[in-house]
Amino acid sequence: MDWEKLKIFRYVAQEQSFTHAGIKLNLSQSAASRQIKKLEEELGIMLFHRHARGLLLTEQGETLLKYANEVFEKISSAENSLTINKEQPQGALRVTTTVAFGSVWLAPHIDEFLDKYPEISLTLIVGDTELDLGMREADIAIRLSPPRQPDLIQRHLFTGHMGIFASYDYIKKNGSPNSVNDLLNHKIVSYGDSTNIPFPGTNWLTGMLTKLDINFQPVFSINNIVGMIRAVESGIGIAALPTVMVKEISSCTQILQDIEGPPIEAFFVYPAELRATRRVTAFRDFILQKVKNFEF
Repeated sequence: MDWEKLKIFRYVAQEQSFTHAGIKLNLSQSAASRQIKKLEEELGIMLFHRHARGLLLTEQGETLLKYANEVFEKISSAENSLTINKEQPQGALRVTTTVAFGSVWLAPHIDEFLDKYPEISLTLIVGDTELDLGMREADIAIRLSPPRQPDLIQRHLFTGHMGIFASYDYIKKNGSPNSVNDLLNHKIVSYGDSTNIPFPGTNWLTGMLTKLDINFQPVFSINNIVGMIRAVESGIGIAALPTVMVKEISSCTQILQDIEGPPIEAFFVYPAELRATRRVTAFRDFILQKVKNFEF
């Protein structure tokens, strides 16, 4: 049995869609469909019921998926075993995290890690959509909320803080608010995608102001924390932002310092089958050391 077709089958079964599976595999919808059709022809069975709402595994498809998952796990274990016994951590390592944390805090530390472990090839995948570690879309995730996927090892990294920030130019032009109620008379910048926020409480300030005035509307929204910081820095308005991100890349000042948003809980997450992989443990220990004395 062709492993490449089996891998495509596993993704299609997971996504229940040729289109969505193709996106994750960098294949067109038609190419993914053709590979599944060839696999069905080779096996002489139908693997999916095809209907308008998507794809549903047949009984034979369910059986094949069970074995495909077992094969995938064994290959992962074999890969890990080959790596574990090597003295120096090496190989490809894919790390995913949010856009802001990855680009602002994590990326500047990567050079030190690669100097220490030159045989590791590191790929950093930033995005506010969570990748599926169980499907090996990445090896490690640094998430700013408790992991929701089962069977993942998680290690708490740090507790971050959120404050309310404005630029000096904005304050000079518009004055500084003295209370939350005063913010209703100011321009507010918010995170613009409520369905895909990078961490819980991203829009806590917007929510609080809406409770005070149901007609409240932010002056500007953008679905990127770094973009929010740059907007505040340029004087567009005031925003609730992660304290460490602002301090790392901006000269904005914190206002209403007695008001703090919900904490940001960060976790180092990876699949259980990678627990003994040297490149994973090397990166874990490196990050734990880096956050140990850093004020978030």
